[in-house]
Amino acid sequence: MKFQRVCVLGSTGSIGENTLDVIARHPDSMAVYALSAHSRVERLAAQAAATSAPVVIVVDTAARARFIQAWPAARPLPEIRVGAQALADTAADPEVTTVMAAIVGAAGLPSALAAAQAGKRVLLANKEALVAAGGLFMRTVRNHGAELLPIDSEHNAIFQCLPTNASASAPTEPAKGVRRLLLTASGGPFRCTALDQLDHVTPDQACAHPNWSMGRKISVDSATMLNKGLEVIEAHWLFAMPVDRIQVLIHPQSMVHSMVEYEDGSILAQLGQPDMRTPIAYGLGFPQRIESGVGLLQLAALGRLDFELPDYARFPCLRLAFEALVEGQASCVALNAANEVAVDRFLKEQIGYTQIARIIEASLDRVARQSLPGPDTLEDVLELDARARGIAIELCTSVV
Repeated sequence: MKFQRVCVLGSTGSIGENTLDVIARHPDSMAVYALSAHSRVERLAAQAAATSAPVVIVVDTAARARFIQAWPAARPLPEIRVGAQALADTAADPEVTTVMAAIVGAAGLPSALAAAQAGKRVLLANKEALVAAGGLFMRTVRNHGAELLPIDSEHNAIFQCLPTNASASAPTEPAKGVRRLLLTASGGPFRCTALDQLDHVTPDQACAHPNWSMGRKISVDSATMLNKGLEVIEAHWLFAMPVDRIQVLIHPQSMVHSMVEYEDGSILAQLGQPDMRTPIAYGLGFPQRIESGVGLLQLAALGRLDFELPDYARFPCLRLAFEALVEGQASCVALNAANEVAVDRFLKEQIGYTQIARIIEASLDRVARQSLPGPDTLEDVLELDARARGIAIELCTSVV
C-alpha cells in the first residue's frame, strides 16, 4: 500500500475522531498531515498534539488565538491556516494524498470539490457535495482523475457489494447486471411513536438515536429520515442509478448496512457492527482490507433481522427527497438548505419537530415557483443555496 498523508476536514466530529483512530492503527502506511475544526478548537489542539499533524485549519483569527492558548507550551506549533479558503487550499495541497471530507453541511462542499480538482483520493463523508452539486462534483472527479470512495455506511456497503470490477471513480451508467440498490435505515427514535405525539418531541429525544452515535444535526436528520433521503440522492450520483431503481428499507437492527440486487435475483448484503470505523478503514485501505478496531459481529446473538417499508406519513422528509431528485438539482439544493435551516431552528427550540418537513416542502414550492435554474458551477450552487436558505429562514418566522 502506498504511504498516505491524510487531511481530515472536520476532525473533531464523530467521523473525524474515528478516522484518527483507524490511522493510529497503521503508522507504517499512513499519517495525519492536516486537521480542521470549526468550534471545538481545544479538541483540535489535543488531536494535533497526539498525531503530530504539521498543519491545522481554523475558522478565524479568534480561533487561532484559542488554538495557541490550548497548545502545549513545550512543543513547536504546527502551521495554523485560517479561513474557508485555507480549507480548500489544504485539500489540494501537494503534500496531501488522501482527504477525509467530513465537514457537515454545505460548508464542506468547496473543500471537497478542491480535493477532487487536485486528483486526490477523496473519502466522502460530506453529503452536500453530491446532494447540492452532484453533476458538478462527479464531472470533476472524472475530469481530474480523482479517486472517490464513499464513507457513509450505506454507500460504502453498496460499493463493497458491487461487481468486483467496480472502480473508485465516477461511473456514467449503472454497473452491469445490477437491478436495484437497497438502502437500509434504522427508522430512528420515532419509528414506533404515535403520529399524534410527534408534534411534541424535544431535540434531546430526536437526538437519542437507538444504534449510532452521531452529532445532533445528523441525529435529527436520521429521526426525520431526511438523512436517508439525502443518501438516495447521493446513491443516484455515486452509482449512476436512476431514482426508480433505488429503494429504502427500514431495518431496526442496523446490522445490514445496504444491499445490491442483481438481475439474476441475487441480493448481496454487507453486514457489520454499527461502527463507522469499518467504512473508514475500507476507504483508507482500498483495495486492501485493513484492521479497523471493530469487534466481531455475533450473528447468533442477533436472532433475527427485520425489514419493512417506510411510512411517508411518519417520514414525509423522505418523500420530499425522492421528489426533489426527480425535479432536478435546484430542488436538491433547496431541500438540503431548507433542512439545515429548519433543523437548526428545531434544535434551538424555535420550531416544532413536525414543522421541519413543512418548512422544507414550502421552500421547495417557492423554489419551483421562482423557476431557479440548475447550478453548473460552484458559484451557482452557493448562490442557489443562499437563496434557498433565505426562503427557509423567512418561512421559519411564520406559521407554516
